[in-house]
Amino acid sequence: MPEIKLTTHIKAPPERVFDLARSIDAHTSSTEQTGERAVAGRTSGMIELGESVTWEARHLGVKQQLTVEITGFDRPHRFEDQMTKGAFASMRHVHQFQPTDEGTLMTDEFHFSAPLGILGRIAEQLFLTRYMTSFLTTRNQALKEMAESEQWRHYSNTD
Repeated sequence: MPEIKLTTHIKAPPERVFDLARSIDAHTSSTEQTGERAVAGRTSGMIELGESVTWEARHLGVKQQLTVEITGFDRPHRFEDQMTKGAFASMRHVHQFQPTDEGTLMTDEFHFSAPLGILGRIAEQLFLTRYMTSFLTTRNQALKEMAESEQWRHYSNTD
């Protein structure tokens, strides 16, 4: 099972970064390149422990849906989401937020496995891990830009 681990230094307090990372609306804005939108479950505002959201997006040229549930939640330090339905055989995403002198160190640990047995493992090695790393890196850069500017205010009262 591949694991992608990314760290992003953000010049903003952990509470702000944590809330942006769990904001459905900020997520939609940060994933414009795939046309991601919430179509079921929590579809706007701040997602909470035990809630789920179904995302619809175009990945690798294919329109897909992915449902995740928030299975761990410790504001503003950590939250975790797990796939309950979607294209992966399994998927778990741990989001961590550590205060620093300059703001926040945001760490993503993304664990996934592709379906289809050996064919899925080949896809993971050939392109899927690289694709997911690029997708998460782009999203994290967008969250960083939101948090470090006044954009975050647009998402702070979206409950």
